[in-house]
Amino acid sequence: MSLRHAVLGLLAESPASGYDLMKTFDESLAHVWPATQSQVYGELNKLTATGLIEVVAHGPRGRKEYAITKGGRAELHHWLTEVEPTGPQRHDGLLRVFFLGVLTPLEARAFLLQQAERAARAHARYQNLADAGPWDAEMLAVYGRIALEFGIRQTAMVEDWAKWAAEEINSDQARRSRERLKNQEREQRPSEDPEQDGAGRDGAAQDTAARADNLQDTEAG
Repeated sequence: MSLRHAVLGLLAESPASGYDLMKTFDESLAHVWPATQSQVYGELNKLTATGLIEVVAHGPRGRKEYAITKGGRAELHHWLTEVEPTGPQRHDGLLRVFFLGVLTPLEARAFLLQQAERAARAHARYQNLADAGPWDAEMLAVYGRIALEFGIRQTAMVEDWAKWAAEEINSDQARRSRERLKNQEREQRPSEDPEQDGAGRDGAAQDTAARADNLQDTEAG
């Protein structure tokens, strides 16, 4: 998804100003595709230059109202029906999960339980938005509510998964994996030669004795 198609989609519902679009972004699209004011206004200029939208009204203080053009609707339709959705390709949190074995079990559990708490907070925000939103018969409201349901269900799933994963830290398989890792670390440590250690201790003792003899000779002189 790109910002340009989000703007086209909003204008397909009805003409709007940049201020109106930002308000809609903040109230309904922020949980899917957040955008700043400068990004939205910049995209409006680009879409106008390419003929995908047009200015249909002017207001006080330079206010402009934009509407989607026939070409813009064709582009939006093409994106919706022919462009394969990409989805998230990178997930920083899940990447870390792969390597939690280098932490202590307590640290690994703490990380996962933090993910559960974060998901619970996000779930509460989505649920509050669903309860407070004016979900009437307008196109954006109907399908926006459907999109919001994804966030509600996903965060509930993530919270449940993270709590389950925290319990898995104490499983037999996890303990065996930690033992293997400890054994590998011990094998990688420099080997200690008892004979060399003995020779080193003997050499140190001889040096100490020699210093003591020198000190006695000095005092006798």
